[in-house]
This record gives sequence, C-alpha cells and structure tokens, in this order.
Amino acid sequence: MPKQEMPSGALTLLILRVLRSGPLHGYAIAQRIHALSSDVLQIEEGALYPALQKLLLNGWATADWGISETNRKVRFYSLTPAGSQQLDAELSAYHRVHGAIQTVLRTA
Repeated sequence: MPKQEMPSGALTLLILRVLRSGPLHGYAIAQRIHALSSDVLQIEEGALYPALQKLLLNGWATADWGISETNRKVRFYSLTPAGSQQLDAELSAYHRVHGAIQTVLRTA
C-alpha cells in the first residue's frame, strides 16, 4: 500500500493526545501512534522531533531527561495544562471540520 500523507496539523493533535495518557520519550510516542492506528500511521523522526520542539516552545509540553526501558538516556515529554487546553481546542476544531466533511460526502 502506498505511503499516506498525514493531514496538516494532525501530528501535533496526535502527539498531544498520546501525551495526555502520561509522559513518553520520542520513540515511544511514535510507536504508540503507530500501534493505536493499527499500523497505518508511521511517524518519521524528521517530523516527530520538530513537532515535539514546537510543543516545547509553545509551552504545551515539558521535557525531562530519564532512562528508557532499553537503558538509554532519553527525553520524556509531558503534557502541560496549556497543552491540555490546546488539545481540547484542536479536538473541537477537528470534530467540527470532520462533521462538515462527512455532511458534504453524504449529501453531495
């Protein structure tokens, strides 16, 4: 099956949502999204880490150094209260747009 492009802004939404469940390091974030999407969504490092940096710069996440399950030094990302508010806003916008698209597809 050909590689599917992720819609603009979706990666931020997915990362925020995955972090709502608790702190994770970058690779674990990518793996969790991949697993939860039934292996449909593959997050590349070249997209993941700039997106995580954006979350940090916007104050939507924090990062602390820790040790991974494979005994490597990694950064664990956590959702901030501002990140939780951003997630709620993005989910609301997503549901509004998704509903509008579904209406057009059903009635056109």
